[in-house]
Amino acid sequence: MDIGVFIPIGNNGWLISKNSPQFKPTFDLNKEIVMKAEKYDMDFALSMIKLRGFGGETEFWDYNLESFTLMAGLAAVTSKIQLYATAATLVLPPAIMARMATTIDSISNGRFGVNLVTGWQRPEYSQMGMWPGDEFFGNRYEYLDEYIKVVKELWETGKSDFKGEHFQMDDCRMLPKPQRKIPLICAGQSAAGMDFSARHADYNFCFGKGVNTPTAFAPTAARLTEAAEKHGRSVGSAVLVMVIADETDEAAMAKWESYKEGKDQSALDWMATQGAADKKSGKDTNIRDMTNPTSAVNLNMGTLVGSYESVASMLDEIATVPGCEGVLLTFDDFLKGMDDFGTKIQPLMKSRQHLLNTSGAA
Repeated sequence: MDIGVFIPIGNNGWLISKNSPQFKPTFDLNKEIVMKAEKYDMDFALSMIKLRGFGGETEFWDYNLESFTLMAGLAAVTSKIQLYATAATLVLPPAIMARMATTIDSISNGRFGVNLVTGWQRPEYSQMGMWPGDEFFGNRYEYLDEYIKVVKELWETGKSDFKGEHFQMDDCRMLPKPQRKIPLICAGQSAAGMDFSARHADYNFCFGKGVNTPTAFAPTAARLTEAAEKHGRSVGSAVLVMVIADETDEAAMAKWESYKEGKDQSALDWMATQGAADKKSGKDTNIRDMTNPTSAVNLNMGTLVGSYESVASMLDEIATVPGCEGVLLTFDDFLKGMDDFGTKIQPLMKSRQHLLNTSGAA
């Protein structure tokens, strides 16, 4: 099972709390995190794209870097870790995205991949006059299907004459081509999203569920496997979880309870309102029950709370889920969390024993 880090391209990471570590995103911070990931033999790093935050007292995600630009910089200062940027496909024409990805493929010497998102929060795009209307909730995977067909044609042949409802290419050219196949990630959870991933993606992200229930995402992984088999493909699931670890279970749980107590309700209310705007696609945003204080404070992601030994054991449980090929980690405190993972958690994981003899892994 591959392990990656979901780097904090937005302020305060993934905790919508007044009691969690408060920080602004910078290149230097993300560079330090990814360099630690490479040191500890983590397999990949991924950055999201967010064009408007949720506000509130913590100004949650009001400060955000841009994904492709950030990963280009990180590609230049790393040597072995796989890097993924997120493409906001509503604002990046496919031919431009294809060329940007090819450029970072060159910078990284073949270590670059793309995470595709359709866009779910209307104000991110309407603020720029680029929201196509709420009918987009219902047809966004038709849009994305055309989008990736154009991109793949350019990557594979260097030209495209694709003609569709959303995109019209007229002898579009793009050279050089990538030096290797650029892997694709999506995070579709609805039937349409799963089908898109089954047809086009190499991996599909899903949210973990609950606190200390590491295998609760298994039904989602099974749905993806079934969908991919219908298209004669194999697509792996990668589950997103937050790690909150300490010397003891009690100390870790005390931190988690503090984060929940400090929830930024105004920011949570904004998120709930935007997530509820999608009436058509089957709730593909992963933004679900914002009335649940257990999940709302960290965007509904599965959460592993406990001692270093407990977290290692739960990560090993994740590795046993059929169809799971990766786990994407976030931390409450990223710099300390990365070191704790590399020196105190990973060495205890049975699923990572192959790394014990490599530098920095133990």
